[in-house]
Amino acid sequence: MTNVERSGLRSTSGTRAGPGAARTRTSRSLLTLGALWLLAGLLAVRQAAAVLRLPPDERLTDLETWIGERGVLHVSGSLYDGDAFTGTPFSGLVLKPLTRSAEQSLGYAWTFGTLLLVVVLAFVAARCLPGPVSRRTSLLAAPVAISLLVLSLPVRNTFTLGQTSVIPVLLVVLTVLPRTSGRQAGVLIGVAAALQPALLLFAVVLWLVGQRRAAAVAGATFAACSALAWAAMPHDSWTYWGHHIGGAGLGAPADGLANQSLHGLLLRIGLSGPVELALLAVLAVTVAVVGLRRAAYYAKDGQLLLAAAITGSVALAISPTSWQYQQLWILLAVVGRVGKRASDRLVWPVLVVLVMTLNRTALLPDIDILGHIGYNAPLLAALAAACLVPFLSRTSPAWDNPAPTPVAEPVKGRFAWVPLLRFVRRPLSRPNLMLELMFIRIGYFGYSYIRAHAPDSRSLAESHGHQILTAEKWLGIDIEHWFNSVVADTPWLRDSMNWYYSTFHFLVPLSLLAWLYLRRPLTYRWARTPLAFATMLALVGFWLYPTAPPRLMGLGFVDTAHGPQDLENPDFGALTKLSNQYAAMPSLHVGWSLWCGVVIAMVAPKLWMKVLGLMYPLMTTAVIVGTANHWVLDAVGGAVVVSAGFGLQYVLFGFGKRPAEEAAGPLWPPRFRRREPEGAGAVAALVPAPAKGPDAQDAEPTGTAEPTGTAEPPGTAEPPGVAEPTEVAGPGSR
Repeated sequence: MTNVERSGLRSTSGTRAGPGAARTRTSRSLLTLGALWLLAGLLAVRQAAAVLRLPPDERLTDLETWIGERGVLHVSGSLYDGDAFTGTPFSGLVLKPLTRSAEQSLGYAWTFGTLLLVVVLAFVAARCLPGPVSRRTSLLAAPVAISLLVLSLPVRNTFTLGQTSVIPVLLVVLTVLPRTSGRQAGVLIGVAAALQPALLLFAVVLWLVGQRRAAAVAGATFAACSALAWAAMPHDSWTYWGHHIGGAGLGAPADGLANQSLHGLLLRIGLSGPVELALLAVLAVTVAVVGLRRAAYYAKDGQLLLAAAITGSVALAISPTSWQYQQLWILLAVVGRVGKRASDRLVWPVLVVLVMTLNRTALLPDIDILGHIGYNAPLLAALAAACLVPFLSRTSPAWDNPAPTPVAEPVKGRFAWVPLLRFVRRPLSRPNLMLELMFIRIGYFGYSYIRAHAPDSRSLAESHGHQILTAEKWLGIDIEHWFNSVVADTPWLRDSMNWYYSTFHFLVPLSLLAWLYLRRPLTYRWARTPLAFATMLALVGFWLYPTAPPRLMGLGFVDTAHGPQDLENPDFGALTKLSNQYAAMPSLHVGWSLWCGVVIAMVAPKLWMKVLGLMYPLMTTAVIVGTANHWVLDAVGGAVVVSAGFGLQYVLFGFGKRPAEEAAGPLWPPRFRRREPEGAGAVAALVPAPAKGPDAQDAEPTGTAEPTGTAEPPGTAEPPGVAEPTEVAGPGSR
């Protein structure tokens, strides 16, 4: 019975589902499993092909530096002559058997061998998920793990460079398997540390959890492997352990962005010399103590894979150099569960996946402090996993039973076939803010990327522009040239329209979204979906129908916003370098402004506010035409995609009307929420919520203790005597 409940297969009515419903769920599970395996296979093949398609002199560039003229590992001189080899002497000893005959097929053998290691690592990680897990989760874990690993920047970097960084990670993760003995775990960790010395920290974790014999075996294995390399290559060993102090200074400069360690961060902010070394020592010891204690706690809790990820993150942070291909430990931290509410469970894994799969410009815009955060995102994620994120213990009541998100059943539309996606329920709570911000940023980056890479042939775009102008002449609405001349000849009108064009396009939609999130959360959920649909449809239009705006047609239009344009170089000007200049149809300036107008008209309490909201898309249309950035029909196209966005939401989900807000619950804690005083016409005041007396019939019991069983992890315990604030459900919440 327990397994059935945890697998999510029990009927919502409390009775056992019939055979028809069971067969339907089984079919859906098989289809999902097949789709995930297909996706994993396609991603793996694509990654291998991406490496093998490169010219021979551009693939496996790091591996090529390890191979001498005769195909054998370059040992005639020193491994570290050119600082290109960043591995340990033991790594060089392991790679030495590469011969001339193997070099002929080295690219294929190495690429497919690395792919095999990644697949094995994914299977082991899926096998070692902290239990109990449902049968459905165990089946889906392997293809999901393969897909995430292949997409991750560390693995992609490893494939391209020909690095061996997957091997030590796999050796350590093998120790998490249930049938691995303590002695075997010690040997595996020792060999992994001989390949990457910072991984000797795993021996410390073994010691902290009471496996002291295994820790001693790990240390002895590391010493034996290093001694073997020292005996075979004494000069290289002295260079690595003495001159470079465990690899410091090898490869790229230590202060480069590729080095995601505390040492690299301190160098990048301008510290150097004894001051930098002293501060590095303090930070490294602090991170090591806190992180290894947390790793030991979660290892004792039975979350061995999470403990390994935390320890690996500590190793990345305190190592002198942590290059991209060594950062795979951060991705393994997605197995940790964070949050007592179901709506918060995705924040940590989504954040880690984004950091490990996207470049820094996709994560955050390259401006001021945000740019610096994006540059150091892997290190910050490693520090968070090691020291800050309050992962749940398996004894926590929220481990298997997080507070559910209240949802409403789908509402049938006017037509019998609406909604098409009847399994989608409408959430009745405010969405997680961190997830929303991440998705908005990634969505806008994808929009900018696709728009910038849409076809931009000048001749094709100009031919489409002439087609639009011909259609407008036939319709009698070709007013662009006349209106643009009026604007260009009227200084105050020209300046105001230029300011409007460069400011309102982003400011108004973002401000409206923020206000909806804070004050109308259900309307926010209802309104954001058609906006996303409209933007995606506009991208399709940019791709299929690239159109030159009037200012780039050479027909005498004046570009008031960007200045004079050289038609031989259409990217002239500061703003025009930001995106594809032939993405005029449809106009998202009008589309987004129309979306704002519709939403404002629906939520504004005053008539004048509704009228002003509906005037906003009309003013935007006048601005884009007056500044020669769009045709009149471009504005019509923007209105069409927004209408299609609302229509798609209705057809797919049945969410046609704006939902009532009574079920959303309060935004602020109870002591700061607004309460209407009694009496007609009273002004709302911000007052503390009254405490319930002992005689109140609905008084809740105080002092209820949570089940105990294990201590809280270091750094996550709450101060004694401070009660956790309780959530007060809003009207209609469930």
